[in-house]
Amino acid sequence: MSKPAPTRCRTLNGSSYYASLRERGSLTVWFDPGMAWHAAPSGKQGRQQTFSDAAIQACLTIKVLFGLPLRQTTGFVASLLKLMGLDWSVPDYS
Repeated sequence: MSKPAPTRCRTLNGSSYYASLRERGSLTVWFDPGMAWHAAPSGKQGRQQTFSDAAIQACLTIKVLFGLPLRQTTGFVASLLKLMGLDWSVPDYS
């Protein structure tokens, strides 16, 4: 018994198909300049938070997404902020 011939798919729109394959590898990271990166004063006793929960969540999301250790995540986020022209400090790993 012989094997059936494998089905062959033909693309009629090759240029847009290959462009969409290249687009899969693109990376877009966007930080809203209006985002509250630093925490608002809580009015409670003790040390105040430096960074907002949204800033910490953004850094931890990048950490999990790329599988980076915390120190490398700090450097990666710092370079992203520098590329975007934002003069924000980065949450420390500790």
